[in-house]
Amino acid sequence: MSSLLQGVNLYLIGMMGAGKTTVGQLLAKHLGYRFLDTDNVIAQSAGKSINQLFAEDGEAAFRQLESDVLAQVCAYTNLTIATGGGIVLRRENWSYLHHGLVVWLDVPIELLYARLVEDTTRPLLKDVDPQGKLRSLLAQRTPLYSQADLKITVSEGETPQEIADRIMDAIPSVLKPPVSH
Repeated sequence: MSSLLQGVNLYLIGMMGAGKTTVGQLLAKHLGYRFLDTDNVIAQSAGKSINQLFAEDGEAAFRQLESDVLAQVCAYTNLTIATGGGIVLRRENWSYLHHGLVVWLDVPIELLYARLVEDTTRPLLKDVDPQGKLRSLLAQRTPLYSQADLKITVSEGETPQEIADRIMDAIPSVLKPPVSH
């Protein structure tokens, strides 16, 4: 499979709680790739948690850092990259994402909510009705997420390993065959 991908990066996009980090780590292992989570890279380079960044600097500053990190990682190859749920909001980010293969983990609202209901680390879910907020974020982002090369619809009870296996099985269907001269 990695010979098919020829070092092309795999970008995982989707809502918070979709499982991008967990599935991304499994895919990296399958492919013999390194794994990166853009949120972790941002937190490390800023020396603050994502929550602190949102609280102290605002969402716009966070999104700019996110774009900067994406611009840097797209220069590398052989990476599986879990991105932040809102990375698709900035048009410039798509110019970076399209350097690789973009996989959308599409998870139903009810499942996202069940996964996130106890999670206090999500700045966009603070002091709001989380289910309503997830709905509006998903409505706003779906047209953007749907620009992915590959859409994987996740169902309840599916393990991260099963999802990773489905992605591995689907990758060949979206790769452009090498041009023979």
